[in-house]
Amino acid sequence: MSKPIIAVDMDDTICHLVKRAIYHNNIEFPTHPLRYEDMIDWNTDHLRHPDSTMDLFFGRPGLYEELELFDEYVVEEMEKLHNAYDVIIVTAAVPKTVLEKWNWLQKHMPYIPAENFFTAKRKQLLGFDLLIDDGPHNLLPAVQAGRKVLCIPHPWNLRAREEYAFPLMTSWQGAKERVDEILQGRRSRLAF
Repeated sequence: MSKPIIAVDMDDTICHLVKRAIYHNNIEFPTHPLRYEDMIDWNTDHLRHPDSTMDLFFGRPGLYEELELFDEYVVEEMEKLHNAYDVIIVTAAVPKTVLEKWNWLQKHMPYIPAENFFTAKRKQLLGFDLLIDDGPHNLLPAVQAGRKVLCIPHPWNLRAREEYAFPLMTSWQGAKERVDEILQGRRSRLAF
C-alpha cells in the first residue's frame, strides 16, 4: 500500500523568504522601507521603490540559499513526516532560483531525495493528499479538488483565511501529529 503524499511548499512555509527579501530591500531602498505586516497582498508594486522590481525583490542572487528556517521545529518535524509519508517539496521557482532552492533544501533537510523535489507554480496539477502552503492560490484549488490543506498564516493570506477558514499551522511544533489527525479525519484537539 502506498503512503499518502504530503506536498510541502518551501517559501514562507519551511523557510522565510519575504522577511529576507524585505531585509535586502530596506538596505537597497531606504527611502521606501517595507514591513512584513504591510505585505497584505501578492502584488506589492505600490509599496516598493519604483526600481525595486519583482525580479529584483525575489531574484537577488544567493537569496534562496540564505533563508532562515521557519522555526526551530521544522527540520525535525519534516523528517518525521518524511519517515511516515511520501513527502514532496513543491515550490514555485524560476530557472535561476532552482539550484539555490535545492542547495538550501539539501543543507537543512538532506533526507529529502531529488525525486521528491518539484518546481511548479500550478501545484493543483500534482497528485497529493495534503498540501502545506501559505498561498491561497494553491490552497483553494486543493480544497476545491477535495484535498486536505494546512495553511501557514501570513499577512498576505489573511483575507483568504477569513473567507475560507483553512486549517492553520502557526508553528511546526507537533506538525506530524497534526497531519496524522487531518489525514485520519479527526478534529484536532491541539491548538496550533
